[in-house]
Amino acid sequence: MNRSVLLIVIPLLLVGCGRGVDRSPSSALQAITAEEMHRHLFYLASDSLKGRNTPSPELDTAAAYIARQFSLAGIRPVRGSFFQQVNLNVVSLGEQNGLRIRKNGLEKVYEIKADFTPFDMTASREVRAPVVFAGYGITAPEYKYDDYASLDVKGKIVFVLRHEPGEEDTSSVFKGKQATDYSNVGTKVRIAVEHGAVGVLVATDPLNHESLVPRGFPWPSLSRTIPRDALPITLGAEESTKVPVVHVGEAVMEQLFGSVDSVRVLQATIDGTVSPRSFAVAGCEVWIQTSTQIKDMPTRNVVGYVEGSDSLLKHELVVVGAHYDHVGYKKEHAPGEDYIFNGADDNASGTCALLGVAAGFGALAERPRRSVLLIAFTGEEKGLFGSEYYARNPLFPLEKTVAMLNLDMVGRNAEDTLFLIGTESSPDLGAIARKEDPLIGLTLVDTALNSGGSDHMSFMKRKIPSLFFHSGLEPELHTVRDNPELINTRKIARASQLAFLTAVHIANDSSRYRYIPKPISLF
Repeated sequence: MNRSVLLIVIPLLLVGCGRGVDRSPSSALQAITAEEMHRHLFYLASDSLKGRNTPSPELDTAAAYIARQFSLAGIRPVRGSFFQQVNLNVVSLGEQNGLRIRKNGLEKVYEIKADFTPFDMTASREVRAPVVFAGYGITAPEYKYDDYASLDVKGKIVFVLRHEPGEEDTSSVFKGKQATDYSNVGTKVRIAVEHGAVGVLVATDPLNHESLVPRGFPWPSLSRTIPRDALPITLGAEESTKVPVVHVGEAVMEQLFGSVDSVRVLQATIDGTVSPRSFAVAGCEVWIQTSTQIKDMPTRNVVGYVEGSDSLLKHELVVVGAHYDHVGYKKEHAPGEDYIFNGADDNASGTCALLGVAAGFGALAERPRRSVLLIAFTGEEKGLFGSEYYARNPLFPLEKTVAMLNLDMVGRNAEDTLFLIGTESSPDLGAIARKEDPLIGLTLVDTALNSGGSDHMSFMKRKIPSLFFHSGLEPELHTVRDNPELINTRKIARASQLAFLTAVHIANDSSRYRYIPKPISLF
C-alpha cells in the first residue's frame, strides 16, 4: 500500500480508536478527499467556464459554485452573504491630456504619445507645481534606502526612474537582478503620494535601457493596431486618491536636466553608491493634465466564516485564501483550435484545496478557538485585485488578523513535494506547517520562489504573517494546455489537508506570530 492510500486510511482508523469518537482535527481529514478534489476541479476548469476571466459571467458562475460548496460544508456567510463585492474600473483615455514645462523662462509644450503617455492608474485631473528629482522613487527601510530622505515633495510633482538601483548587478542589495516590488510603477506612485506628491513623471532609466520611448499604457485610442476593447482594468479607487502619472521620453529629460547623459550620470552615481541623489529642479514648473473615462465593473470575492469558540480569541482571525479566477479565452482563433485557458492548476487546484479546507472545518467536532475566514479571491491575474481590495476594505479588522495561508497552484509536479513560500518572513507559520506535516507525509521545501506573485502579498504588505503553499511552476502555466487531465488530485487533497491542519493549529493557539520584513520579489 502506498503512502497516499495510507493517508486516506489513517483518519478512518482514528475515528474508531480510543474511547468514544475522536474529536481531534485529524478525524476531519477524511472530509478532504482526492475524489472531491476531482469533482471540483473538472467543474471549475471545464470549458463551460471559459477560463474564469475577471470580470465575466463565467467567473460569477464559479463564485456561485464556491459559495454553494461553502454552504454545503456548513460554513457560514459573513453578515448574511457569501460575497464581498470588489469594485473594478474599466478605464478609457479621455481627450484632454497635456504636458507643459517652463524652466528658466522657456516653456515647451509636449505631444501625447511622442513625448509622454499616461499610465492606466492616472487621475482625471490637472496639476501645476514645481518638480523634484526623486531618483528611483523608492522608500525601502529593509534595504536602508530612501530616495525621499530629507526631501520635501508635498504639493510637488516628482520625477522618478523606472526599475531600481543595481538592476543589472547580481550583487545589488535589491536582490541582484531579481526585480522586487519597488520596481513596479504602481508602487513608486503609491510611495510618491504617501510623501505628498501631486503628480508623477516616470522615465525609463537610461543607464540600462536603450529605448526611452514613453510607452505608459498602450491605449487603444493612441494606436491603429490595438483592439478598441483592450482597455485597462484597475482596482476601483476614489478619484481624489489619484494623481496624474505620465511616462516621459528624451525630450522631457533634456529640458529638465540638460541632457539624457545628465540623467545617466545621476543614475550611475545612485547605483554605484546605493544612496539617493534627490534634489529640487531649480527654476522649473510643470503642468500636467490627464483625463480618463471610467466604467464600473463589479466582481466578487467569495467569503465563508467559522466563528471561534473562545470568548476572547474569537475576535482574532485566521485567513485561508485562494484565487479562483484565470485569464479567459482567445477571442480570435482558428476553427477547431483549443482557445480556452482553463487554468486547472492556476488556480482551480488552489480553489479546490480551499474547498477541501472548508469541508475539513465543517467536519470538525468542535469549533476552533479563533475565528477563520475562507476567501476565494477574484482578479488575482489582473493584479491581486481581490486580495488587495479585501486588505483595503477588510470584513474584520486587519490588526486582529493573526495569519494568512494562501493556496495557489498545488496540483502538479512531484506528488510528495510541496513548496512553502514566505517562511523567511513568517518562520513561526512554517514551523507550524512542518509540525503538522507528519500526518500528511509531504516533503516540504522552503523557497522564495515567486514570493510576490500571489494573494498573500496583499497581507504581507500589511505585515501580516503569511504562508504560501505551492507545488512549483510548469510549462503549461498560462497556456491553453493547463487542463484538468494533467492535475494530480491526490496532491491537491494532501496540500488541502496540510493547510487545514495548519489553520486549525493556528486557530486553536493563543500566540501571536513573528513577521520579519523581507524583500518581496516579483514573478
